[in-house]
Amino acid sequence: MKKPQGKLVLFDIDGTLLDRHNRIPASAKRAIFTLKEAGHTVALASGRSPFMLEHLRRELGLHSYVSFNGQYVVHEHRLIYSNPIGPELVAQLAAFAAEREHPLVYLDAEGMRCNQQHHPYVEQCMRSLDVLHPECDPRYFEGRHIYQTMLFCTEEHEAMFRLAFPDLHFVRWHPCSMDVLPAGGSKAAGIERLIAETGFRPEDIYAFGDNYNDMEMFRFVGCSIAMGNAPKAVKKLSAFVTSEAEQDGIWHGLRWAGLL
Repeated sequence: MKKPQGKLVLFDIDGTLLDRHNRIPASAKRAIFTLKEAGHTVALASGRSPFMLEHLRRELGLHSYVSFNGQYVVHEHRLIYSNPIGPELVAQLAAFAAEREHPLVYLDAEGMRCNQQHHPYVEQCMRSLDVLHPECDPRYFEGRHIYQTMLFCTEEHEAMFRLAFPDLHFVRWHPCSMDVLPAGGSKAAGIERLIAETGFRPEDIYAFGDNYNDMEMFRFVGCSIAMGNAPKAVKKLSAFVTSEAEQDGIWHGLRWAGLL
């Protein structure tokens, strides 16, 4: 495979590309178009599902992404990797969570549904993503490829889920919610599939992120840049800490990296 030109630059979305008002700052948008014009490859690396990326990809003119925290990878509009949670595991998690009255949201590539009609934790977390509370369908997971679920619980209850499901990977992204993935699932695993397709080496990859689900990605790539709003544990893994999104964090991070 011929070595690609330029660098591969990956962007998380919430808290990274998007500011606290769920908007892309003008400086970040300008930076992405400048990167592409300079011959670099730009892709998204997010915990969001593909249907939640559509408007951003169109706005930024991006055709490759790592979604569901690495479980669904697309390169130039083509699906190159798919890793759903085993249906028996989803059913077991659904029963365990329902018995303890913890909400779940099931996500496949086309949509999402909640196992409860309404719950304040779901409402709060979805509002932070600028998304409405999903419709209720407790059996949505049946006969579908579920790549990720959202489990809604505070930290005091998460240990029982981790102990009960060693074949699942739990990543907290909100005080009231965790993403649930297959064991071994991560953005880094998805990025490995992307670079196998494109020919980039890990040392040629720059990644921006702000939360715990970015930690495996930061350990994997050649240069990691944490946003100013990232937790301390994420900042410690990064090569550089830039400012927050609304303070032109993407632009400043890329200037520090010498890509602008």
